[in-house]
Amino acid sequence: MVFSTLQTSFFTLIVCTLLVSSSCSFGAREPAALVEDAPLSMTYHKGALLTGRISVNLIWYGKFTPAQRAILTDFVSSLTSSAKSEPSVATWFKTTEKYYSHSKARFPSLALGKQILDDSYSLGKSLTDVHIQKLASRGAPSNAVNVVLTADDVAVEGFCMSRCAYHGFSPRSKVGRFAYIWVGNSVTQCPGQCAWPFHQPLYGPQSPPLVAPNGDVGLDGMAINLASMVESVVTNPFQNGFYQGPKEAPLEAATACTGKYAKGAYPGYAGDLLVDSSTSASYNANGVNGRKYLVPAIFDPATSSCTTLV
Repeated sequence: MVFSTLQTSFFTLIVCTLLVSSSCSFGAREPAALVEDAPLSMTYHKGALLTGRISVNLIWYGKFTPAQRAILTDFVSSLTSSAKSEPSVATWFKTTEKYYSHSKARFPSLALGKQILDDSYSLGKSLTDVHIQKLASRGAPSNAVNVVLTADDVAVEGFCMSRCAYHGFSPRSKVGRFAYIWVGNSVTQCPGQCAWPFHQPLYGPQSPPLVAPNGDVGLDGMAINLASMVESVVTNPFQNGFYQGPKEAPLEAATACTGKYAKGAYPGYAGDLLVDSSTSASYNANGVNGRKYLVPAIFDPATSSCTTLV
């Protein structure tokens, strides 16, 4: 059972905002949305949160090179591992811990789990939400976030038209349940919608695209969307955690801060980002193995405002 209720879309420029499905998949990152003001507060709906040791298992569907896979595996490792310099992905993710002070749950410890490769397209190249959940079930059955990553030649229900990524959860079973995330590589299908600001936007003010920090527009765009969904799945894994608005179309920790990556952001401008002097790439967070990433602003429950690393 999956639901896909599209929230109001706006002419814009940047990948984000939300959408929902109808049962087990909900919060999503929608293509092309305006920089918006954050909600006044983020309400806790008293539901279960992720806690304890959580494995982040990656299901690679379609063809990805080893170099492409390394971009996202390093991102997951960067969530809890210190980078050599600040600002870092780990510091960005630690902001999420503030949400847990409003619950009885202990903040989870995320760790990169197993990786599953399906480069034979076992379910074909046109996937529905049901297919995504089936792929997600190949990961761990409990204490897990199973991440389905689809290649650039795979069409997914709602991809580009209403979403760039989404998260959901499995039905409860005897062994528990798992949360899951789907993120697609938009580089050949809709990079202007789902890989901005590393590609010319499809709508809105036109500005030159920024240089992607890992040299791959599609995978750097996936990293942005994965970051947003990780924030959402940690704070609202089962549709009754932290969110604002109707639960069918919730504003969540990162999707509440649409289009903001650094101070000074406005429609068509991602903000005053850091620039690598050797590559001219734009970024706002350092990761492991010398990586650099662009991560979205997070709604800070302590200040009731969107906070960025730079």
